[in-house]
Amino acid sequence: MDISLLHATPFNELTALLFLAALVGFVGQRLRQPMIVSFIAVGILAGPSVFDIVQSRENIQLLAELGVAVLLFLVGLKLDLKLIRTLGAISLATGLGQVIFTSVLGFLIGLALGLGALSSLYIAVALTFSSTIIIVKLLSDKKEVDSLHGRIALGFLIVQDLVVVLAMMVLSAFGIGGHGDEPLWSYLGSLLLSILVMLGLLGLFMRYVAVALLQRMAHSAELLLLFAIGWAALLAALGDHFGFSKELGGLLAGVSLASTPFREAIVSRLSSLRDFLLLFFFIALGIHLDLGLIGEQLYPAAVFSLFVLIGNPLIVMVIMGVMGFRKRTGFLAGLTVAQISEFSLIFIAMGFSLGHVGSEALGIVTLVGLITIALSVYMITYSQTLYRWLEPALGPFERKLLHREEAASQAALRNRQYDVILFGTGRYGSAIAENLRDAGYRLLLVDFNPDSVKRWRRAGWSAIYGDAGDQEFLDMLPLDGVRWVVSTLPQHDLGVTHDDPRLVLLNGLKRQGFGGEIAISTQNIVERDALRAAGATLVFTPSRMRPSRR
Repeated sequence: MDISLLHATPFNELTALLFLAALVGFVGQRLRQPMIVSFIAVGILAGPSVFDIVQSRENIQLLAELGVAVLLFLVGLKLDLKLIRTLGAISLATGLGQVIFTSVLGFLIGLALGLGALSSLYIAVALTFSSTIIIVKLLSDKKEVDSLHGRIALGFLIVQDLVVVLAMMVLSAFGIGGHGDEPLWSYLGSLLLSILVMLGLLGLFMRYVAVALLQRMAHSAELLLLFAIGWAALLAALGDHFGFSKELGGLLAGVSLASTPFREAIVSRLSSLRDFLLLFFFIALGIHLDLGLIGEQLYPAAVFSLFVLIGNPLIVMVIMGVMGFRKRTGFLAGLTVAQISEFSLIFIAMGFSLGHVGSEALGIVTLVGLITIALSVYMITYSQTLYRWLEPALGPFERKLLHREEAASQAALRNRQYDVILFGTGRYGSAIAENLRDAGYRLLLVDFNPDSVKRWRRAGWSAIYGDAGDQEFLDMLPLDGVRWVVSTLPQHDLGVTHDDPRLVLLNGLKRQGFGGEIAISTQNIVERDALRAAGATLVFTPSRMRPSRR
């Protein structure tokens, strides 16, 4: 095929890019990789060092800028001021501690590698951001969003988002393209005034206009989507005009709508468009990468990648250990920061646009993103197996004093005997619990959602925080006199594997010589034989059972 045909028209060029993205995305899907890894790979392949597909750079850059504006608009939508006020101490301590330690250590590593002070600073800050999109997706797939480590991870992701806001504001203070011959104090003063005026107008908009306007727009889903995109683009353009960047303008557009009841509807409808437009951001990034320099960049990228993959989780484990959390909780939460995010690349790209860093720093961070995101997906997916392998070496990360998440649990276990221990208090688990108590059974409820445990305790039930996948927790269960252990835990998306909490529960009970009966729920009939072979007395399928009338 004649390569010149691709450059005949912008449409042909766009067609080639989309076809390449679909092909690379398919390969990435087969390797269980998130789309962001495929997008980075497409950007490299489409760049001048490989296929050199991109010739209409202005068109690609325009789509890239719109994609970044939409992305930051969606980030702003999640920064509800009410939600920020409810952040717990652990989320703030872990989030800020990880950001500070990663920045400082990353900066020192950069200097040790011979990078300039400014490049080292940019790279260090870029390494502090973790991908909310990837982490939420993986935790959702594993049904761990409501677990203690999942909730902590989501909490410090919000803190990281706030750091992103501050970092963007700091960069905006320098103004894209500089401030010419104007004195710095005059430039910063006018910039600050512009930001204050913008914030004041947005405050009035949020207070008096936003909800009423969106209520009218929401009568048509298409109109609501169009308004959201237009609003993000408008404030991005105003941000660029007044000197505090398109990125910060798009983020403020999201913040202005974050407290409205239509936030979730906008997020759900814009997510696919965001992913599509981000493809062009990574393609625009690939234009500036020179693979001829990859040999020089590979060593520093490998060092920074090891720091992110190993150092970031260790930092989180140390902080959580000091705050009294168990080593398992700290380990599982720490794995969620073992990668950098799309914001890291946006941040370093802004520094490149400002002329603060060169293509070397841009290439290093891009390689770090490719390496850490690809590897962290497997680390989080197989976190239980990694924990079992590394558990003997994790003792120093756990305090000898009573652990936070065990204090109330141990109090509930002292001097009590139960007939049934029930794991999982979701909708079906709750119905089973009520039926068992009505039948006169002494019942102990176990759930890995601390809020659920608190609700059950307030209602007068015996309930403790615990994870069926935690062997140490299973070892302290009061099994004397227990006739049945019932599990209504959600099934593992990967099937009955070594990481499946139900299988860990069965093996843990067997290890303790439990002589009672064990009932396990599943939504997949194919899993019945495997669960029975592992020791389940009864395997039941809730979706195929007729609910009792109360």
